[in-house]
Amino acid sequence: MPAGALLACAEGVFPAWLDEELRHGVLAMGAGALLSAVALVLVPDGLAELGILSACGSFLAGALAFMALDIWLARNQLPASQLASMLSDFVPESIALGTTAALGGGSLLLGVLVAVQNFPEGFNAYRELRAAGHYSRKRLLVMFTLMALLGPLMALVGYYWLAQYTALVAGIMLFAAGGILYSVLQDIAPQVRMDNAWAPPLGGIFGFMIGMLGSML
Repeated sequence: MPAGALLACAEGVFPAWLDEELRHGVLAMGAGALLSAVALVLVPDGLAELGILSACGSFLAGALAFMALDIWLARNQLPASQLASMLSDFVPESIALGTTAALGGGSLLLGVLVAVQNFPEGFNAYRELRAAGHYSRKRLLVMFTLMALLGPLMALVGYYWLAQYTALVAGIMLFAAGGILYSVLQDIAPQVRMDNAWAPPLGGIFGFMIGMLGSML
């Protein structure tokens, strides 16, 4: 996340048209990475532990919770929808990282996948907050660095406390999946399109492909 924010600080390096197209492309990559987290990690792992009613209930509850959050952010004019999406992906996957390690699974690869996914998401969340003008560059970088520490903290929670409660972890994953999918459809996907530009959506393809690669490996 801080690495994505650092890249987002580099404004004015490219010509205006290319910088704008790059921004839309990274925005799409973040959306693709979020969708890959939903399709390849959160939903499959969640469905493996829950029944139909609890799985659908957790998924729908996540979507409704993020709709309520979106409404609250809009009413208070707080531009943090992509930040919320990034954390809703990052936190449950970090918990899954800890539980996977506790159960003897391939936690290293999942950790790399989480890091790669959060790079474009950090870029997009930084640009969103910076454009609002409420925060300085230094303050945002410090915030993103502190938020990155949530990863190890949540992984330790998963390792020491939640590994034995697999149904609870599955519910958290499906809750996050519903929230992420709502955010992608409501906030991120509409911002990807540009008039007379066809390359930015390819960022979404590459973002999802990162998740595919991690899943296959």
